[in-house]
Amino acid sequence: MSETSPRGTYLVISEALRARIVEGTYVDALPSEAEIGREFGVARTTVRRALRALEELGEIATVAGVGWQVAAAGRLAPYERIVADLQDRIRKGRLPVGAQLPSEAELAETYGVARGTVRRAVRELEVAGYVEARQGVGRFVSPAS
Repeated sequence: MSETSPRGTYLVISEALRARIVEGTYVDALPSEAEIGREFGVARTTVRRALRALEELGEIATVAGVGWQVAAAGRLAPYERIVADLQDRIRKGRLPVGAQLPSEAELAETYGVARGTVRRAVRELEVAGYVEARQGVGRFVSPAS
């Protein structure tokens, strides 16, 4: 008989699964409950509790005969993932005020997207006041961020 999981383990699992949904690891469907249980070394009841927590947040939904699916609300468009990541880096100081953003080509390669997707993300950051463009020089983290 296996040992019981520490209290709150299901929350750790649900947050790990949520992060994978946001980053795009799980686009349509989640692995089976058994696979998740093996990965995290927990009982199926712990996995189900973690999945129910995600379901309550609207991140996933169960589809009869198919399994756990990523809810449309839990999916981010590629440009939204870039915006969220860059905002996070700015907030945490990894991109400090005045720092130059990588070029569109570098960002496109980093995120595995087209340059048009990067342009849209950067435009969103400009509109939100996180980034300012300097003609012929590049884009920089805004003091207002």
